[in-house]
Amino acid sequence: MDGVALAEAIARRELAIAEVTEAALTAIARVNPVLNAVIEQYDDAFDETKLGHGPFRGVPYLVKDVGFHFKGRKIEYGSRLCEGLRSDSDDFFAKLVCRSGVNLIGRSNTPEFSMALCADNLLYGATSNPWRRGFSTSGSSGGAAAAVAAGLVPIAHASDMGGSTRGPAAWCGTVGLQPSRGRVSTGPDEDEHGNGMAQAFAVTRSMRDTARMLDCLAVPQPGDPFVIARPAEPFTHYLNSRRRLRIGWSTAPLMAAPVDPEVAKAVKAAAQALSDAGHHVEEAVPQIDLPAIDEACLNIWYFGFDAWLDKLGRLAGRKVGPQTVGKATLKFYEFAKRQVPDDHHRALRALNGFRRAFGAFFTDYDAWLSPTCAQVAQENGRYGMDIDVPPEGFLIHEQRPCQFMIIYNVVGQPAISLPLAIHSNGLPIGVQVGARHAEENVLIELGSLLEEAMPWAQRRPPLHVTHVSAA
Repeated sequence: MDGVALAEAIARRELAIAEVTEAALTAIARVNPVLNAVIEQYDDAFDETKLGHGPFRGVPYLVKDVGFHFKGRKIEYGSRLCEGLRSDSDDFFAKLVCRSGVNLIGRSNTPEFSMALCADNLLYGATSNPWRRGFSTSGSSGGAAAAVAAGLVPIAHASDMGGSTRGPAAWCGTVGLQPSRGRVSTGPDEDEHGNGMAQAFAVTRSMRDTARMLDCLAVPQPGDPFVIARPAEPFTHYLNSRRRLRIGWSTAPLMAAPVDPEVAKAVKAAAQALSDAGHHVEEAVPQIDLPAIDEACLNIWYFGFDAWLDKLGRLAGRKVGPQTVGKATLKFYEFAKRQVPDDHHRALRALNGFRRAFGAFFTDYDAWLSPTCAQVAQENGRYGMDIDVPPEGFLIHEQRPCQFMIIYNVVGQPAISLPLAIHSNGLPIGVQVGARHAEENVLIELGSLLEEAMPWAQRRPPLHVTHVSAA
């Protein structure tokens, strides 16, 4: 069942919350020794008195190991530096998640500080892609996407500052939405995370779970720096909306890294399905200067990174060094120490140019269809924070398979990865759809249409609870 079906069965008293919780924990016990997606199970998972009364009441949910969101929960960022750290308060995101009714049953794996295309770290080890043991989940929400794909939970916390929700969704065969900048509150301790590039949301199995969770989380909070436009109806309304839209599509690579022909074929098939449904669809490419974007992101994401790691170290009683962080993390720490304010400010000014150039494309089109990732999942060990690569080379190394995602973080527009195909090698293919700022309703509409035209609900990876025998 997806989350909506499970919640409805609970509401009708066909299933008890304790029964559903037991099933989820049994699924984890069965599959996780191979998958390593769940790094902690919560002792209070059976306490129904703490659950909210929203539309997902009783649905099992995993918390991603990043961000001080949920009071009292461990937050270790996949790093030995932060081992044992706990959040001391609920932020607005946590309160909205809990109000939705989900049951927090555990914590999912990530790369160190959510910086790599994997869920592999020196504290908890590597998560396997449920479609092929020993292959990467992408990152950073890799543990979350693997757990959802493997049937451990129907929905899980994810976040995205450069593709960290959509990449794992593509490589694990789930649905991954990055909402618009400002759609989900990052308060009260931050106005915007990652200079507005990072958005917290979820990975799911279905468009209706995505739409309903967006209705739960897209609630402006006191003191938010701005409140963005909302569609006329709740997001779930657009699951059944069928307007005629103008859609551009492309599979042309954005850098010197090829797009797998079967990935390109999946994008073209999705474009054809939308055309068959009556949309105006044509090949078109927006203006994207990926090298310039990468340079700007280096000077934005890592400005102050050294001070932040030092702060986390003080909280945990440790110091940043080779014994507490990975090789690449340490190089980024040293890189941050060399940065100067002028580089940071120049990069922030550059973002405006990127937004204007990309936004101009959406004066002619309602959506842009592209690969989510240029390649399907790669072997574990290729990506991670313990590889000996300098920051500039690291970003290019990571960008090759995920070149189509970062633009949406930079400009703040919403994008979604849909699991529309399976490669001949057995690995999932994600197709990305992006829309104008504040128009997630367009993504819900097109995603639900493609869910009907190119259905994925019945696919099961080899490392799935229904396939893996009990120990």
